Amino acid sequence: MIRKENYETQRVDIITQETIIELLPLAQNISEVILKGGAKKMRLNNGNMVLSVSGNKDFKTSTNILEVLRKTPGVTVDQEDAIFIGGRVAPAIFINGKPVVMSPQELQSYLKSLSPEMVESLEVNSNPSSKYDAEFKGIIDIKLKTDTNLGWKGSYIGNVSANRTNYRENSLNLSYNTGKIGYTMQAGYNDGVTIYRYNALQKLANTNVMRTSTDQRDAGSVYTFQSGVEYRINEKNRLGLSFRGNFRSNDRMRLGSLYTTNQDESQLVFHTESQNPNRYRQNNYGLTADYSLQYKSFQLSFLGNYLLVENKQKDDFINKDKQSTELLSYWKSDMLNKVHIYTAQSDATQKIGNATLEAGFKFSSTETGNHIRYDTLSVNNQFAFDPSRSNRFSYKEKIIAGYIAYSHKFDKLQLNAGLRFENTNSISNAITIDSVVSRKYLEWLPSFSANYTFNSSNELSVSYSRKITRPVFSQLNPFRFYFSPLNYWVGNPYLQPSFTDQIKAVYRYKNWTAVLTFGKEKDVMTRYPLYDPKTNVLQYLGTNLPYRKFASVEVAFPVRISKWWNLNSQFTGYYNDEFRPYLDEVFALKIYNYDVKLNQTFTLPKGYTFNIFTTYESKTGNSLYVIKPRYSIDLSVQKSWLDNKLNTKLSFNNIFDSYDQRVEFRHKKIMDNRFIHWWDTQKLMVSAAYNFGSSKYQGREAQKTEEENRAR
Repeated sequence: MIRKENYETQRVDIITQETIIELLPLAQNISEVILKGGAKKMRLNNGNMVLSVSGNKDFKTSTNILEVLRKTPGVTVDQEDAIFIGGRVAPAIFINGKPVVMSPQELQSYLKSLSPEMVESLEVNSNPSSKYDAEFKGIIDIKLKTDTNLGWKGSYIGNVSANRTNYRENSLNLSYNTGKIGYTMQAGYNDGVTIYRYNALQKLANTNVMRTSTDQRDAGSVYTFQSGVEYRINEKNRLGLSFRGNFRSNDRMRLGSLYTTNQDESQLVFHTESQNPNRYRQNNYGLTADYSLQYKSFQLSFLGNYLLVENKQKDDFINKDKQSTELLSYWKSDMLNKVHIYTAQSDATQKIGNATLEAGFKFSSTETGNHIRYDTLSVNNQFAFDPSRSNRFSYKEKIIAGYIAYSHKFDKLQLNAGLRFENTNSISNAITIDSVVSRKYLEWLPSFSANYTFNSSNELSVSYSRKITRPVFSQLNPFRFYFSPLNYWVGNPYLQPSFTDQIKAVYRYKNWTAVLTFGKEKDVMTRYPLYDPKTNVLQYLGTNLPYRKFASVEVAFPVRISKWWNLNSQFTGYYNDEFRPYLDEVFALKIYNYDVKLNQTFTLPKGYTFNIFTTYESKTGNSLYVIKPRYSIDLSVQKSWLDNKLNTKLSFNNIFDSYDQRVEFRHKKIMDNRFIHWWDTQKLMVSAAYNFGSSKYQGREAQKTEEENRAR
């Protein structure tokens, strides 16, 4: 606060680093100027990047938080809306410091229902400490804007995307706050058609050339709801309860062909057409209870979850000769999959001067049952049970975990150390083939970090952590999942968990950041192709690799070119050294690649904001495959109306339709195969968000555990 005689009182909001203070003369009275500091666009929190979202011009034209994440340094969102940190880690998503209770598909829908105006900040943690579940190699914490105003509040968000097909997304959020009790309700309905295409060229062992073509159209609808209540017993105690449901229905038609010629492609050998209609239904039910106590410098919290996931899927596999229309084969599948998850965890925190002591305990139980039956059309034109493909598989897992963490601040230096244990008991039972795999193991997982603040513009952080990654259910289940009649993958119940040791260093200068990460992963879980030259069947099997070494360098530097033009540049370089035994040989290639992002924002007259977002990915791959370079360019414009209650956005994503994935097998003597994955990501999107009501109270969101991430 600055006081000056004979000047008029003015209030100045400091939003950027350049602040101009103007004192207006006044003939009488003593006045003052009040400086109010605004939030920085970017800061560090224990070495984690925290990015402001609401009010940030760089994200103003983004239709949802998923698009914000695409523009966030260190974060990648691929063509199927999967999220990665450092190009390789699928992070856990937190809401207000807690993991969210949603399947991957539900999570994508939820992130699309959040507009940038609803989110205060994003925190990207690419090296979580021992305080967090060992499965969490990375965390993105989304902090929602909150307010405790009394009354009710509502918002509606609608998105329509169109090109070859249309897709619609609708979300309604309501809340009511009495001061003592807060009620929340969310409902959503999405429907439309998505397209995926796959094309491959393979030179077979008998010198023939086979071209594979697949066209997939998926017509789906999703209904979601969530209701919750938060009871503030008093200033120290809070109790919350929420219930949610998610109901997904998909009808997919996959049309394919195998076109095979001789070596010089002058003579047709065979031409097979395939049809694979699919009917998929998923019902999810979740229940969450949480309690928190705040007494002086002591905090205690409890979180309990129950989740039921039921999947039903029916497929028909019909293969015909193209020229004669003769039926070559016909089989059906009927799959039922159920997942039950129970979790309970408690955390306590005690502050002692400049030190903080934390401890926690967690128990989780997961039971998964999968039954898939195949019936094949026999010579007498009757369907008969096919035991060679049918499968019954169950998986049970119990984990007991705990941690203790200590942090101490010494002036500009803060030190953090933690130790976590996780005791795992699991039983995988392939009932059909009478194979039972039982495992019991206890792991100790340490972490350490040091953060030094030189001044308000300079920070340095160094951290270390050890993580464990357990195989997900689909990786363990030894049944066939077909892509085409000659292409499928099979799970491996003998997969071992992998362990990762990682070191990260972060330096910040104002809004510029540089991140160096390197480490080693042992018993890496991966899939590998196995080609049968006699039958031309290509199957993908699961295995553990001995190890791989990795490193990455990330640099993000925003530049304000003028008052109306902001440019954010991001560069990430990757290194991967993979030791891969394969078919009696060892392939150990060192792979270098890089990504570039350019996010340009233009502030135009009459309240319009225009954005150009460009990405480029260099050639990459692994010891077996080469992935060709690709790029995309997005254009978007935003405008607010009705005193900012109505927010409209228009986007044209992937304007050159250039984001397909082209892959080629490296070792031609083993298999000469190249293929292209194409997704319909070139879309025109119209978005409208309308806010109504008198309150801005935001209740707690549903919460998710590591086990729910792996139940897929």
